[in-house]
Amino acid sequence: MKYTPLERRWVMYDVGNSALVLFNTSVVPIYFDALNTGASQAELVTAWANAQTAASLVVALLMPILGSLADFAGNKIKFFLGFFLTGLVLCFAQAIPMSALAFLVVYVLCTIGLNSSMTFYDAMLPDVTTDERMDAVSSSGYAWGYVGSCVPFIVCIALILGGPAALGLDMMLCVRVSFVITGLWWLAFTLPLVRTYRQRYAKELAPGETFAAEISRTIRGLGETMRRIARDKAILIYMIAFFFYIDGVHTVISMATTYGTSLGIDSTQLILALLVTQFVAFPSAIAYGKLAGRWGTLRMIIVAVVAYVAIVLFAAFFLKTAVEFWILAVAVGLFQGGIQALSRSYFGKLIPKERANEYYGFFDIFGRYASVMGTLLVSVVTSLTGDPSLGVLSIGILLIVGLVMLVRLARMRGVA
Repeated sequence: MKYTPLERRWVMYDVGNSALVLFNTSVVPIYFDALNTGASQAELVTAWANAQTAASLVVALLMPILGSLADFAGNKIKFFLGFFLTGLVLCFAQAIPMSALAFLVVYVLCTIGLNSSMTFYDAMLPDVTTDERMDAVSSSGYAWGYVGSCVPFIVCIALILGGPAALGLDMMLCVRVSFVITGLWWLAFTLPLVRTYRQRYAKELAPGETFAAEISRTIRGLGETMRRIARDKAILIYMIAFFFYIDGVHTVISMATTYGTSLGIDSTQLILALLVTQFVAFPSAIAYGKLAGRWGTLRMIIVAVVAYVAIVLFAAFFLKTAVEFWILAVAVGLFQGGIQALSRSYFGKLIPKERANEYYGFFDIFGRYASVMGTLLVSVVTSLTGDPSLGVLSIGILLIVGLVMLVRLARMRGVA
């Protein structure tokens, strides 16, 4: 499939932001552990889960109102740029030496900027492509994001692991320099989209309407959007299903390294295994886009959720050694990009295009609150039992609920 210039530039942003996502899920938890000396493994897992929860909660609260405002003509790129620049500045700020608590605060704020920019980025999808091409373009974004993010990641890992011996640099300094490298990569792959993106679908301001009136109309419109979602049974069931199943996906991604560390697996093994995940995820995400065209988007989402149930069970009952973590990393890579890409594109096909940001804002509420619920669940169960494996196991319940709702939707639409 040949992509248009705008589709390619949209995909490039996934290449840029995925570098920070990969760095955050692999190196940053280990760096935080190194800063937080004296804490037990259960305390580290709990602290990291709480940080993820806080970031997800803020994004979930912001996105409905800001997303609705962004649907007015010309606003989408402004909100996208504002949150991107916030995340970028705070990415660089993490390179400054600071205490564990201060670092965690900066990390949370950076994550809010990153995740918020990705909400507006997702809502650009109907503007840059058509319904028929949406699965393939969305899958390509995740696919190229996985493989592209490996370039700065490999440079950073080479610096972190080789810098002390080859250059005589302190390892903690090498990690801090890596934040700068990752931020520059994110910036480079964002600029093409910022320069060329144009909002095709938008709500128009009434003649003479002020910004204050726009905000007031937006708040009133949120209630109407909620009623429209409630009346559209397909969208409602899908969003409820998404709320539960994406919880497992986000929580596995955000907690994998911390969980591996709590089991005593060597940090180098963890990082290399997650790097393998990126390479496995590249062809898998592309394949998922093609399979969706043949078997249907909803069917392929269901397949991925079933696979994630198996992944969580494996992590809870069998994951003990580095070899088993490698098996887990490969399994996640096979399904991670596919389920995220198809979830994004399937929702884009269900909603009215002129209200894409508004609907994606609610979509993000369901995704982010699911993240809040998942990481909070891991935190609470781990704190109460002192056993991170039981925290991981609890995620399986949420995945199963999501699976049940997806099957119901499939029957309703004549897919199953």
